[in-house]
Amino acid sequence: MIFPAMHQRGCCSMYFRRAVVAVSVPCYAVLANNSSCSSCYFAVGLHTMASSGTYKLSSSVPGHEIDVRGLATAVFPAGAFVSVSRDRTGKVWVPNSSPDRGFTEMHCMRGHNNFVSCVCIIAPNDSYPRGLIATGGNDHIICVFSLDRPDPLFTLKGHKNTVCSLSAGKFGTLLSGSWDTTAKVWLNDKCMMTLQGHTAAVWTVVILPEQGLMLTGSADKTIKLWKAGRCEKTFVGHEDCVRGLAVVNDVEFFSCSNDASIRRWMVSGECLQVYYGHTNYIYSLAVFPNGQDFVSTGEDRTVRIWRRGECTQTIRLPAQSIWCCCVLPNGDIVVGASDGTIRVFTESDDRVADATDLQAFEDELSKSIIDPKTGDLGDIKAEDLPGREHLNEPGNRDGQTRLIKDEGKVEAYQWSMSEGRWVKIGDVVGGSSQQSSGNRVMYEGKEYDFVFTIDVNEGGPSMKLPYNVTDDPWLTAHNFLQKNDLSPMFLDQVANFIIENTKGHTLGSAQPSTIDPFTGSNRYIPGSSDDRTGFGMDPFTGSGRYIPGSGTDPVAPAAPVAPAGAADPFTGGSAYSSTTQQQSTLNIYFPKTDAVTFDQGNTTQILAKLKELNSGTSEEQRLSEHSVTQLEALLLTVCDQQSKLQPTAEQVDILWNTTHWPEDIVFPVLDILRLAVRHPVVNEHLCRETDGTQFCNHILSLMVPQGRPANQMLALRTLCNCFSGSIGRNLLMAQREAILSRACDLRTVRNKNIHVALATLVLNYAGSLHQIQDLEGKAQCLSVASAALEVVQDKEAIFRLLVALGTTVSNDTTAGDLARSLGVQSQIAQYTSTSDPAKVAECCKFVLHKLQ
Repeated sequence: MIFPAMHQRGCCSMYFRRAVVAVSVPCYAVLANNSSCSSCYFAVGLHTMASSGTYKLSSSVPGHEIDVRGLATAVFPAGAFVSVSRDRTGKVWVPNSSPDRGFTEMHCMRGHNNFVSCVCIIAPNDSYPRGLIATGGNDHIICVFSLDRPDPLFTLKGHKNTVCSLSAGKFGTLLSGSWDTTAKVWLNDKCMMTLQGHTAAVWTVVILPEQGLMLTGSADKTIKLWKAGRCEKTFVGHEDCVRGLAVVNDVEFFSCSNDASIRRWMVSGECLQVYYGHTNYIYSLAVFPNGQDFVSTGEDRTVRIWRRGECTQTIRLPAQSIWCCCVLPNGDIVVGASDGTIRVFTESDDRVADATDLQAFEDELSKSIIDPKTGDLGDIKAEDLPGREHLNEPGNRDGQTRLIKDEGKVEAYQWSMSEGRWVKIGDVVGGSSQQSSGNRVMYEGKEYDFVFTIDVNEGGPSMKLPYNVTDDPWLTAHNFLQKNDLSPMFLDQVANFIIENTKGHTLGSAQPSTIDPFTGSNRYIPGSSDDRTGFGMDPFTGSGRYIPGSGTDPVAPAAPVAPAGAADPFTGGSAYSSTTQQQSTLNIYFPKTDAVTFDQGNTTQILAKLKELNSGTSEEQRLSEHSVTQLEALLLTVCDQQSKLQPTAEQVDILWNTTHWPEDIVFPVLDILRLAVRHPVVNEHLCRETDGTQFCNHILSLMVPQGRPANQMLALRTLCNCFSGSIGRNLLMAQREAILSRACDLRTVRNKNIHVALATLVLNYAGSLHQIQDLEGKAQCLSVASAALEVVQDKEAIFRLLVALGTTVSNDTTAGDLARSLGVQSQIAQYTSTSDPAKVAECCKFVLHKLQ
């Protein structure tokens, strides 16, 4: 995805959205973007507390040819870290032995055929005691490396665009974020689930240490909290793309954004604090070992140290984009930048670079070229600046920036509190006194009406797009893509951006764009459906008081008291066994591979209600006497196990057509359908390849969350009963993803019979998946079961969900690892103390034993 990031007539690079926060003494005139100020000094950032320790350069690590885009602290060797770069490589760096400082390249990894964007470490396990390294790139793939070979052990394919963020969790779980607007959960070499909900690129992802929680941050300006594959909460507060996330502890995390702010959040949704200091995009965050202080990096050429909520030190680098950072176990900071150099900073005197290297770093910094239009310094009038004599006055806070004019040049200096002196951080170019005439922009020797800076590939301002109002926007977009070797698929995107941001402009001063067409405002975000609170008014009135799924219905296994003689489909005894029942010493509950169905029904009441509703419906929908007779014959045939009659094609067609009755009267027809699909003839007729998709789509249309609970319940029971035939089972397995996703939505409908039917459907899927290698299917079963257990209270539904969990993880260590990573153990532990019925606690203990 391409993000046009800035737009200004007469300016080479003006950020489209920028939050400049500055405090100066005595002048406060630079608080607004691009405001002029004749004051001799000003401070960039907020610095109100002296640092308890000062970071200094420890070493510079050259080794990559271009931008270093990702860093991660390695598990092995001790003190090592991993870097990845747009040069398509990843490297492992180990500390040099004392007394030498610095790091040496130990291992180089190659496997991507395009830029490498991100990296994370997968924790050691029995097979790989030194851990694994995962990298993501612009080639849409993830490579997983070991330390003993340069090529990948395996690659993960599934994303449709750049993989820009990775995070590893327990049991080998890997979470990836991509420009394709999704995040994916991987286990070993399999994609277990896809997290869908963001409307723009997922820039950053992180797995929280406990409870199976995951976080994703996006260019849609939101952060989402996920559990078991579903979105639990959306965090809103940032005003631009969310670029980085960092875990503080089990319940708190940091986020950073293109809006130049950092936020501290509670997992519950509360924003605890907002931090300002950076003057441009913030790309990365890393938390210190104390779990409170942190470091941030961004597009303003700085690394900033934050202690007790305040920015206490600002380190400027001789590179524009400081893409990434990590903190080593000894507290040293590693940062990667757009100049391809990795730099390590330390508080320890023992690890500070020698005087020669420190001076070389300062000299390199002093030669930097600073464009004030990048949001770092504002628009400066060189003629109003003081001379070098103002450097004789000390600064009043670390990181304070002062501009001077010396021999016609503008130079920038930063106050170092620890050294008590001004350090030159670069020469300033592009001030207002240097603008070309006529409000046109000079670019590559030519003047243009506009020069856009486009955030290409990985987020930073990196490519220029010049444009004159007399040019063809489509040809300009085509030439830009061709020149920069970008995919032609972005042609419409870039051309429309040009058109939108030059619309109505004539030569003269341009105003900044107000809408970012890729990451900005005016994006429609659908609201969630209201939770259902149950059946509400009883819609079933009239003769017979036929109420599907009520406690009086012999079919309903979720009734508070099981009907006399009703057998538990798992244990053969009462569904609600006594607390004094002798506990099982053997696992008799799972794996359960045969289908659990809803078999009983009161045919007399069903037919009475059908005839009553048919007589009251409209003439065009009313069944003929012949059709009613055929439905009656069909129902009696499928419910009589001794009958030698077979359902006819005519009867099945009449049944199918009648299931399209209005939703307020269709429920007795659905009850007939629920019973009929158990018969092999009906099962094959409705679920065969030619008609099965239509059948499934209709059943799913009855299961929408805003639908009628009676229809929802009967639709779920119909799907459960379809598993009784091989044709029906094959159809449901082929439609698994859509069916389970829709069924999971019904967990919020507060009706125990719906919950039992939902749990039974999950159980039947788990049983069908038990004997086959379908990790994605098992992952969905685990996700839906976990989601349902969050809200289900009926003990029979809970029991069936536990059986489904046990069946899914039985004899499958990979599925067990995923269940553990989703936090299933802590979720179900509460049921070990359930005494009524005893089978819930017994089954739960067996599941927990499997997950040990």
